[in-house]
Amino acid sequence: MAVFQRETVVHAPLSDVWEFHSTVDGLVALTPDWMGLRVESVVGPDGDSDPDELDTGAEISMSMQPFGVGPRQRWTSRIVERETGDGVARFRDEMDGGPFAHWDHTHSFFARDEDRTVVRDRVEYELPLGAVGRAAGPFAVVGFEPMFRYRHRRTKELLED
Repeated sequence: MAVFQRETVVHAPLSDVWEFHSTVDGLVALTPDWMGLRVESVVGPDGDSDPDELDTGAEISMSMQPFGVGPRQRWTSRIVERETGDGVARFRDEMDGGPFAHWDHTHSFFARDEDRTVVRDRVEYELPLGAVGRAAGPFAVVGFEPMFRYRHRRTKELLED
């Protein structure tokens, strides 16, 4: 399984960073316009539509059409794990039915001190097409790097004073 990881320090308290990343609005705010993101539906673990917080069991059905080219790529992202502790918070989502054969994204947040938070994204993924996809997997960083660089830069822009 290929792995991509990116980490940055945000000059904002853990509670603010965690709250922002715990909503579908945070997801939308961190997705570049050129990805053509469309959130089709959000369902909470209790079956309610549009929950305030993405808790374990929540499902986000979405689609993207990067640069407006080609057919829309549709998938569901499920929050499969969510936990908080003393100075630490994280959640993990898995993709179902999307453009990857496997996608497991862990969002981790660590309080460096009361006004700084380390944000870490770790993605375990497998491209489609079996052996060909596995061979090409390490090269996916070409697409991941600008996307996650944008996400981290945007997090800083929106949350830092």
